[in-house]
Amino acid sequence: MTSFRTTGGASRRVVLSALGLIATAGLLATAPALAQSGYPSRPIRLIVPFPAGGGTDLIAREVANKVATSNNWSIIIDNKPGSGGNLGVDAAAKATPDGYTLVLGQTSNLAINPTLYAKLPYDPQKDLSPVTLVATAPLVLVVAADSPYKTLADVIAAAKAKPEALNYASSGSGTVAHLATELLQKTAGVKFTHVPYKGAAQGSTDLIGGQIQMYMSSVPTLIGYIKSGKMRPIAVTSAQRTTDLPAVPTIAESGYKGFEAVTWFGVAGPDGMPSDVVPKLNAAFNKAVQDPEVRKKLASQGAEALGGTPERFATLIRDDIVRWGKVVKESGAKVD
Repeated sequence: MTSFRTTGGASRRVVLSALGLIATAGLLATAPALAQSGYPSRPIRLIVPFPAGGGTDLIAREVANKVATSNNWSIIIDNKPGSGGNLGVDAAAKATPDGYTLVLGQTSNLAINPTLYAKLPYDPQKDLSPVTLVATAPLVLVVAADSPYKTLADVIAAAKAKPEALNYASSGSGTVAHLATELLQKTAGVKFTHVPYKGAAQGSTDLIGGQIQMYMSSVPTLIGYIKSGKMRPIAVTSAQRTTDLPAVPTIAESGYKGFEAVTWFGVAGPDGMPSDVVPKLNAAFNKAVQDPEVRKKLASQGAEALGGTPERFATLIRDDIVRWGKVVKESGAKVD
């Protein structure tokens, strides 16, 4: 029987208790590097290094559900937030490399944190084995529905008139949203005041309540507030407009040509997985993200389905470590 399971909230099909996961732990293979012709023979744990209900979690559940139902597999969603996503990624990197523990990493914990953190407990390029990219999503700059700012030009004009008077929120120092806003400030020649939060929920509440003036986060994280009319989107960070917010201009077309800052999501496992497991996982996840219904549901959340080879994902991690590392250093952001 196919089952899609979760430790982070209500499942679409079956809720698995933590005891079930513990019971299977004793079945780990003693020689994970060997080929496993019967893989998978028990549930696969997919770690989401952020809380349930956020953009990363929604993408993980949508794609994992499709992988599970299409292949008659059992997949456990394990929300393991903390330290900017580092706790969850580190748990995956240090897991037994038998193919039964994976992680849905993203730009922040795979490409930004290696420069941001003085002591990162894992090396994304050495300790993880990329499986495939899953999706990408632009960020969106929003203000409260009753804000006097209607366009990005309004925000920039206000910031130039009173430097550092406008507060902007992000879901944490060194996140893609934080650094994308730093990049915007540098590009536009203005200065905002950064108010970092530990996740998206409190920042959203304070924006709506008027404690802060702007908020930058991924479209999947804020799309619900936008559609309900609680937030007004004024610009997206992708090179082209997003299909879910077609009336919202890009920062590039708002006067800052060439500006682009997106977040991506991809599945990886610990380095040293069996030789036949990565191709099997790659095929399963690629098939899932190519499914029209999955693509439609991701698009409704402001995300674009991707896919591709493990090599493509590895190259993106390598290149973005360099790209975002430069932005981290120029911004002065650092976490000990």
